[in-house]
Amino acid sequence: MLFVYSSEIKYWEGYLKEAGSNAFTLSPLKWISTTNAVGLFVRLGRGGGTFAHKDIAFKFASWLSAEFELYIIKDYQRLKDDENSKLSLNWNLNREISKINYKIHTDAIKTYLLGNLTKEQLSYKYASEADMLNVALFNKRAKEWKEENPKLKVNI
Repeated sequence: MLFVYSSEIKYWEGYLKEAGSNAFTLSPLKWISTTNAVGLFVRLGRGGGTFAHKDIAFKFASWLSAEFELYIIKDYQRLKDDENSKLSLNWNLNREISKINYKIHTDAIKTYLLGNLTKEQLSYKYASEADMLNVALFNKRAKEWKEENPKLKVNI
């Protein structure tokens, strides 16, 4: 849940009006008690402090330091890149399996499907059989994959 609605809107409006003043201060404890805020917790006394949900803490730290915000953004991007590379491992595994099986596939076509065909008919037969396998394995034809990945020099 990204937002928890508070019925104490009257306090929010007052705080927004006062927030522009240089003399305006608001303690976390007062904020929590007047707005029924969630995600913040104040512990008084020895070992006390103000504790916040990680999302609130990150936003506050980002407000304090642009450098910290940049670190958070860069780390998030790194994590997404790692996640995507792990997902692509499955794709690469499927590609390697199909590459290994290609010789078996072409031999089977030669043995069972080919008769007296011309050179053009042979190349068409191989291509149509390969497309059928690509659709079965990858849910797309080689042409579709090439259109989606124009910068890659390899084929499906």
